[in-house]
Amino acid sequence: MRPVLACALLLMLGAAAPSPPTLSPLAFEQIAPAGTKMPRFKVDAAWPTMPDDLLLGQVSGVAVGPDDSVWVVHRPHSLTGTDTGLAQTPPIAVCCKPAPPVVRFGKDGTYMGGWGGAASAPSVDGISQWPASLHGIFVDQANTVWFGGNGKDDHVVLNYSADGTFLRAFGKRGETKGNDATDRLGNPSDVHQVDGMVLVSDGYVNRRVIGFDAKTNGYKGRWGAYGKPPIAPTRQGAFDQSHAVDPSKVANPKADIFGDIVHCVVPTKDGHVYVCDRNNNRAQLFKRGKDGALTFVRDLAIAPETGGTHTVTDIAFSPDPEQTYLYVADMMNGRVWILLRKTHDVLGAIGRVGRQAGQFTWLHSIDTDSEGNIYTTEVNTGRRVQKLVFTGVE
Repeated sequence: MRPVLACALLLMLGAAAPSPPTLSPLAFEQIAPAGTKMPRFKVDAAWPTMPDDLLLGQVSGVAVGPDDSVWVVHRPHSLTGTDTGLAQTPPIAVCCKPAPPVVRFGKDGTYMGGWGGAASAPSVDGISQWPASLHGIFVDQANTVWFGGNGKDDHVVLNYSADGTFLRAFGKRGETKGNDATDRLGNPSDVHQVDGMVLVSDGYVNRRVIGFDAKTNGYKGRWGAYGKPPIAPTRQGAFDQSHAVDPSKVANPKADIFGDIVHCVVPTKDGHVYVCDRNNNRAQLFKRGKDGALTFVRDLAIAPETGGTHTVTDIAFSPDPEQTYLYVADMMNGRVWILLRKTHDVLGAIGRVGRQAGQFTWLHSIDTDSEGNIYTTEVNTGRRVQKLVFTGVE
């Protein structure tokens, strides 16, 4: 039935017509010359809809599945007792409870359920492998879900079915053996599966990308900045958020080694992969060989003079076959940069620091759906996921 006829029928029957999305403008800066066309967006201020009694903490990852459902991981431990009064014994408020750590939404924002927690993960030597602080999420073409963690002892990547059944793990909780290890990780920040490879940005203790065979789980290779062996020093002790704003860390977009937060690994359809070197305000672009090896192509500096939490936290693409446009999440400046991927020319930027719809506080992760909409997440005190609706190229 045509939408207009459906609405008319609803009105005839005395039912209210469905409300269109509530779209609001975004801050926008055009950097390319006047007349240059680029994707445009507005924010759906009503997206998503959560159950009345559930609350998200820091939302540390977002991924769009093959059916365009939107998956997020969040950090229930980041909520306080005043946030979760309903979960206290006895309850001290009418709301709320933490949502499950892994949550799924429909494209329209409908809450589709969630799962996760220590009881859902296997135990090794009596220790649950579930991360203390979830970080990054990826959903593959088989609709299985991948994520890691950057909390104390979170040296594991986990893989689950869409219904929350554990499938496999890489690494071992509580054990990290540095950048040269082939069977252990060090606070993995992001994961993708592509062309038979599982690629991990191993990222908050170690400073590298590591690859595994997607069928056998066997080790395939490890790479540091510029595709060289990963020789950067590893973090001593557990990461905490004070390390993210250390004023002594000055970005160097030409550094020979990765900075101490390797934040994303994002493959393209045409055989490349971007790695987010967050504290150096850059991404590095690599070509993937037939054997899975990574060969350096170029640096991509984003707002290189930026301090604080720095810039390149995640990368996504427009959904056309050529992935014409590149989107780069910038935490410190609270914006998403829009680039022409073929040349890496910066066309413009959307968003600003703030707490209203379309503004960002600690912008962390992004992904796109098949219609070109962008989904963003925020950590620290941001604690939300937003939908930026693609309105066309103009």
